[in-house]
Amino acid sequence: MAKALVKTDLHFDGQKSLYEGKVRDVYNIDDKYLAMVVTDRISAFDVVLPKGIPFKGQVLNQIAAKALDATADICPNWKIASPDPMVTVGYKCEPFAVEMIVRGYLTGSSWRDYKAGARSICGVPLPEGMHEHQKFEKPIITPTTKAELGLHDENISKEDIIARGLVSAEDYAVLEKYAMQLFERGTEIAAKHGLILVDTKYEFGKKDGEIYLIDEVHTPDSSRYFYADGYQERFDRGEQQRQLSKEFVREWLMEHGFQGRKGDVMPELTDAFVDSVSERYIELYEHITGEKFDRGVEPATEERIANNVKNMLARLV
Repeated sequence: MAKALVKTDLHFDGQKSLYEGKVRDVYNIDDKYLAMVVTDRISAFDVVLPKGIPFKGQVLNQIAAKALDATADICPNWKIASPDPMVTVGYKCEPFAVEMIVRGYLTGSSWRDYKAGARSICGVPLPEGMHEHQKFEKPIITPTTKAELGLHDENISKEDIIARGLVSAEDYAVLEKYAMQLFERGTEIAAKHGLILVDTKYEFGKKDGEIYLIDEVHTPDSSRYFYADGYQERFDRGEQQRQLSKEFVREWLMEHGFQGRKGDVMPELTDAFVDSVSERYIELYEHITGEKFDRGVEPATEERIANNVKNMLARLV
């Protein structure tokens, strides 16, 4: 099994700070650029699991880089270049305090809430009589607040976002428009590769007064995909869908009694389980991009990443 890279401690000229998120180590360069290292850490239920997943960082970073390029005509985005398989370097933006979740289907947490009796999510009304994995008449936006590490994101309505001053009404209208257009493009790209983009999240920020798409896009950490082939038949029979997303990790944890609740004990992550998660991420990469995943890059080390990023930053300055 390849070794996972779960932590970095790099130092760059002009470095102002290092932010360690659940998965990403983000280096602030001169308050102008960000070098985002996508590690092999994995989180579920807003908890970082005790073992990393080999190749996961490369998978996420390369899918996101391709998706940012494929949607650059819809809205500006933060990416400048990807100098390493696990790194994207881009513009530093001031992030909005909310995440835009777009859902095309009633599944995952939305289904769990619906099954428990909820008939609206984030102020969006839902009709009676829906079933798990059912397609919405049209995609809905269900925003969440952005939680600090170790805390849980919380659903919030558009009205509350504006009332609390988290986003102005004018900016929120732009976020909604961009999110829907990005979801439509992601749906088209997924369909070309036999997949259904079920739901996803987008994050936005501002630079010089302009709204930019930031962070990752259309990755298995931020999105859920079904296989298109057999979707309708499985839905008609009330069966679970074949899906490519991080949901299978959440389901495995739930089967072992862990949902991130107080008192829950993290089950042991066996080598076999870690290896199976790695293979699932690689499978999703190949389905989503239509390209063979390259495992042949030199091992993921801090030295490799530091050299690649330093070479690129030297060209930016």
